[in-house]
Amino acid sequence: MTINPFQSAKLTESLENYIERIRPPEDIRPQLDIAYRIKNQSVYIFEIRPIWNSPNEMQHIDVAKTTFVKSQNNWKVFWMRASGKWESYKPEPIVKDINGFIQLVEEDNRACFWG
Repeated sequence: MTINPFQSAKLTESLENYIERIRPPEDIRPQLDIAYRIKNQSVYIFEIRPIWNSPNEMQHIDVAKTTFVKSQNNWKVFWMRASGKWESYKPEPIVKDINGFIQLVEEDNRACFWG
């Protein structure tokens, strides 16, 4: 199941506002940038950086993920472990909307998302 067009428009607006607010200055963006993607019912926030041993190639490093659960009408929140596996964000594993997710990622009280 995927996110419907109405939800997608609301998601895009909230995410665009958040990402624009936290992106680094333009002169730094070739070395570090922040973006998001929506895939099926999940939203990912990620960093864009050059690969350390191949600086002409860029890599996307996932930072945070939330997945919409239609049957429960809420969002599950995940953070990326150093092992490369997603783990439920234990302090608040479920939020009611995308703005709740953005708030968790922005506050990052446990330094799970941004380190």
